[in-house]
Amino acid sequence: MTIRKTLLRAFLLVGVVPAILLAALTFVKAREAMQAEIDHGLASQADAIASDINKILFERLQNAATWSSLDVAQDLQVQDVDKRFSNFLAKLKNGYGGVYRELYAIGRNGQIIASSEPAKLGQRLPTPTPAWRSLSLAGAQLTLNLPQHVDKHASLTIRAPIASQFANEHLGELVLEYDWSQIDAMLDRSATGGRMIALIDTRGQVYAASTRLRETGLLNGKALAEWLPATQAAGAFTHTGGPVWHSSVLVGVGRPQGFAGFPGLGLSVLVIQPLDEALAPIHRMAIISLSILAALLIATLAAASWVSGAIARPIVALTNFTRQYKNDSSTQMALPAATGEVEELGKAFAQMIRDIEQSRHKLVRASKLAVVGEMSSVIAHEVRTPLGILRSSAQILRRDPGISAESRELTGFIESETERLNRLVSAMLDSARPRALSKTPVDLHQLIHHSSVLLAAQIEKRQIRLSEQLDAANPIIECDAEQITQVLLNLILNGLQILAAGGQIRISTHDSPEQFCIAISDDGPGIPAEERSRIFEAFFFRREGGVGLGLAIVQQIITAHGGDIEADESELGGARFTIRLPRQTQPELKD
Repeated sequence: MTIRKTLLRAFLLVGVVPAILLAALTFVKAREAMQAEIDHGLASQADAIASDINKILFERLQNAATWSSLDVAQDLQVQDVDKRFSNFLAKLKNGYGGVYRELYAIGRNGQIIASSEPAKLGQRLPTPTPAWRSLSLAGAQLTLNLPQHVDKHASLTIRAPIASQFANEHLGELVLEYDWSQIDAMLDRSATGGRMIALIDTRGQVYAASTRLRETGLLNGKALAEWLPATQAAGAFTHTGGPVWHSSVLVGVGRPQGFAGFPGLGLSVLVIQPLDEALAPIHRMAIISLSILAALLIATLAAASWVSGAIARPIVALTNFTRQYKNDSSTQMALPAATGEVEELGKAFAQMIRDIEQSRHKLVRASKLAVVGEMSSVIAHEVRTPLGILRSSAQILRRDPGISAESRELTGFIESETERLNRLVSAMLDSARPRALSKTPVDLHQLIHHSSVLLAAQIEKRQIRLSEQLDAANPIIECDAEQITQVLLNLILNGLQILAAGGQIRISTHDSPEQFCIAISDDGPGIPAEERSRIFEAFFFRREGGVGLGLAIVQQIITAHGGDIEADESELGGARFTIRLPRQTQPELKD
């Protein structure tokens, strides 16, 4: 195991493990606290709903006791012949806005004498079923009935006796049909946040429920009877399994308190919430905690990596340096600072590698220069002699007084070009030992135009169109005019040699803040992208018959001027060579 891995493991053990344990403990305690708070909230809501239901039922029972003792109820003695009692009941029903489905009064013979629904008058009711609940309120003995099957059409029937004010007898009963769906609607309004609410009696019978429970089919059944031992007192408990939910649920129990002397009907309210939904916030908190732990792990890993790297870096760097040199013989990676024997060993090894690299570069360069020198000697021997003859012949022709001015100009071209070729041969010899630049202020626009004129005959012969777009505002820079001319002629000739008849070459210039830029573009086949980085290497060529020194000499000249040259794709579709020369004179580099 490496030193760095050992340090990383130690940092992770010290920094991350305690954080994980602390986060786990925090999560457990927070979960317990939240569940206790949820239990309290469920129990409080159940108590509040139970009290509200108790209040509503008390108001309905009080309505029955009060309305049965009104004077208008005495009209039952005369069979409500003027329908005064019926009209009164109709107004009460409308005034309560749908709370009651129907209000009516029946005589001793079970016939409806007064009703909020005129169509029901004179109907005889069947014998009532045994009372569901009986109680005394405000001096009236009330009975309550609920149908066996409670649904959205169910009504709580409240019966209140109507006593005669003139004799010790009963005239009949006032019957209030309370819309029991009002209780379901109230439970629906209270069932928010995924909670479910049920109204049960002491036998586990479900009399009302919120929508989610009604949809499960628990209404009218005793499926919650097994919960009765836990519902004997107000509070909350946890139940696992059905029938309400497939997993654990939290249940708040509410038992109504007495209201104005009314003890209630023995109904309890259950507020039920699935445990996973109730604890969803704590689960989200757990996800956040895990995210924080992950961030802490990453931060700890980063810090540990940095510290362990700082400790082990000298040895690791020396190892990497050795491995890199073994793989690619590169010495670009510098050794970091170290102390003691590691520092001494690293410096000695780095110095040894540098010495080896310098020796290798000198050997490669010497080999290349030897090849260039040998080639140059051959070329000088084979070319300089005919060049000398051409030059002498041109000089003799120029002395002839009978030649025309145009011929005299052409012989001047021959003489100057043979001289330039002679210098080119010398330049090939000098490529192994570059000569110093002779810089003077030069108008590059004139130099470009002069180069175009020198090649005008070849351009016309090959039917090539050469255009100039010289946009630079200040074309005067310090350079070696002879060598820059060589660069321009070499690049233009490259285009002439590769273009077919009808092709075009464009020479353009423009300014940049500190450089003068020349672009030579053509519409030829271009240079493949994978070859652009090697195009300026010595002896690299693609054209048949080429030597591979022209562009190498061009780059050598531009670099000696402190500039740079690159090859890419031109806007004409072929190749483009871009030359950038500095406007400020820079000191020449010496080997």
